[in-house]
Amino acid sequence: MPPRPKPKTAVRPAPAVTPADSADLLQRIADALERLAPPRAPDWDEMAADAFVWHAEPAPGWLEAVPRINAVTIDLLQGVERVRDILLDNTRRFAKGLPANNALLWGARGMGKSSLVKAVIGAINVKKAHALALVEIHREDIPSLPQLLKLLRASQRRWVLFCDDLSFDAEDQHYKSLKAVLDGGIEGRPDNVILYATSNRRHLLPRDMMENERSTAINPHEAVEEKVSLSDRFGLWLGFHSCSQEDFFAMLDGYCAAYGLKIDQKQLRAEAVEWSMTRGARSGRVAWQFIQDLAGRLGTPLKAK
Repeated sequence: MPPRPKPKTAVRPAPAVTPADSADLLQRIADALERLAPPRAPDWDEMAADAFVWHAEPAPGWLEAVPRINAVTIDLLQGVERVRDILLDNTRRFAKGLPANNALLWGARGMGKSSLVKAVIGAINVKKAHALALVEIHREDIPSLPQLLKLLRASQRRWVLFCDDLSFDAEDQHYKSLKAVLDGGIEGRPDNVILYATSNRRHLLPRDMMENERSTAINPHEAVEEKVSLSDRFGLWLGFHSCSQEDFFAMLDGYCAAYGLKIDQKQLRAEAVEWSMTRGARSGRVAWQFIQDLAGRLGTPLKAK
């Protein structure tokens, strides 16, 4: 008996797609792509402030305006007069559009390296409003420096890039990016940009790392030279040394005069010496911490006269 034929299934026509349906589908696709895309970097105004913080994310990076720089006046920085004058002169030349050097401020901790950079910018901008803009860049964002320089190259302002507490460890390769920016690349550093960095290390690398390179390399001299050449790219090396007791007292006297702190000088120095002994060191940072404690005990706000 022949097989019975299967009944034919009626084919229903596809529902008609209306323009409204197409528009809705396209909108949903666009919304999904928007969620997948990285956020857009905010717009920025180069004249919005005299200080900015560089953020590498979202790419290609953006500058956040800082309304007020946390800085002391340059006259309050005691015990660093020589390096203060050198950095101030270098920065003045740069502000005038003259040749100037990148600077590495290295040495004892707490002796005012970062404070000096901010104070110098402030001193120059007091003389001429908006003469310079300060950009703080974090060490971990150094690989994004080319993007920052591309952004600043088109600017009409003059920019001081500032990297505080700059140093590199054995596994850190960021120093190679910094070397290329300081003194290399096809375009080179823009004429309206200069770099100031602070570090506790003169060569930005720990001594044991340099010794290890010397002991394991085929040519020890070349291995160490490759590491040391990073700091060589800074035209100015400004050393900050340990604070003498005379400089420590000068810092205290300057702060007391600037903020109107009324205390007998002998009592001031006796209490300050005891304070520094509990901290195990004398430095500008220790002096400022003591002044904050003293002002609190005297009930005097720290506002310059």
